Amino acid sequence: MGQLKSVKEKLRLINVLRLLKENYTYEELSKITGLPITVLNRYVRGKVLPSSERTRELLELLGQYVDLPSEVYRRLHFDSRGFFDSMSVLSDTSLMSLLAEDIASRFSDLEIDKILTAATDGIPLAVYIGREMGVDVVYAKKKKEVGIEKFYEVNYVSSASGSLSTLYLPTWAVGKGERVLIVDDVIRSGETQRALAELCSMAGAKPVGMLFLVSVGDIVEKLRDEYSIPVESIVTLER
Repeated sequence: MGQLKSVKEKLRLINVLRLLKENYTYEELSKITGLPITVLNRYVRGKVLPSSERTRELLELLGQYVDLPSEVYRRLHFDSRGFFDSMSVLSDTSLMSLLAEDIASRFSDLEIDKILTAATDGIPLAVYIGREMGVDVVYAKKKKEVGIEKFYEVNYVSSASGSLSTLYLPTWAVGKGERVLIVDDVIRSGETQRALAELCSMAGAKPVGMLFLVSVGDIVEKLRDEYSIPVESIVTLER
């Protein structure tokens, strides 16, 4: 095993243990792994890294206790009207790292050159995935920034507000012929994500996949049929 791969596996184990520590006590983790509490504590705190052999054994053992979609759903905060906040997911660095690894493996055969999202809530997820894939992340904004002379721009009607919105993307952000993964934290009706796909077309780039943290209703299936590309969501909520 290469040194880099070995280190990444050890860091993955630390993230798995930190995630499990949300639901299990050290005593319970000790019974599951057969390791002393003191050793597990050092792993969780990053004070000590396990050997490569122990890392592989623990990842195989603990994999059955990690359910990423359930962890995402558990962290969503719903109000009395059914609206939800995903900040508890986006701020959990261990969970986000594990999600990024899983997502990168799902889309690994698409030969992605760039990740595109919309400011601002989609940026954290996009950055984690971009880092895992080793590709750059760019994002469109709802207003023009000073210091940038040329933009691609798309107008669309937001179903939430019924008003006309515009997304602006600097012309340097996406190049002709680039293969783009569109990422966002939440998708409901799909207007913003369709606008991102249109920005890609304006730049001569090709959307080759879409990934969302949370989708509502059957929008994922609709986008799959509409664009004939892989479209996935970590968690799907009923409308």
